Amino acid sequence: MALPQLNVYRYDRATRALITLVGEIDLTTAPLVSEALAACLRDGVRRIDIDLTAVTFCDASGLNAFLRASRLATDADSSLRLHHPSPCMARVIEITGTGFLLHSLPSTTARSRRTPVPTNGAPRPHQGENSRHKVTQPSRPLDT
Repeated sequence: MALPQLNVYRYDRATRALITLVGEIDLTTAPLVSEALAACLRDGVRRIDIDLTAVTFCDASGLNAFLRASRLATDADSSLRLHHPSPCMARVIEITGTGFLLHSLPSTTARSRRTPVPTNGAPRPHQGENSRHKVTQPSRPLDT
């Protein structure tokens, strides 16, 4: 059985960060999520937005990673919000009473499942106000 794969992409702009997750979040990959979110807080990010458009699976360990990170963000006077969960994941969030994590509930109409595409090789972080970090290496390079 193949191990689940998760790619984590981070895009910074001043004190905001967009974390884009691609793949499966489970017991094996949830620590990657936790580390990426903790790194944002260590770097002084005040607003963390997490794009879940390309997450194909998320179990309780993934939800727990988001809840722990949300608590740490609140303690640091920062915010963390989830965006574009799948309908199944949105339902789990609703059932567990953790809807406060969501920026907004997904619409019931069909939506595009755009997948962010990394550049060939690891992107080089830029100095200054805008930067882009890649936390994990994709299994194969994709065209942008």
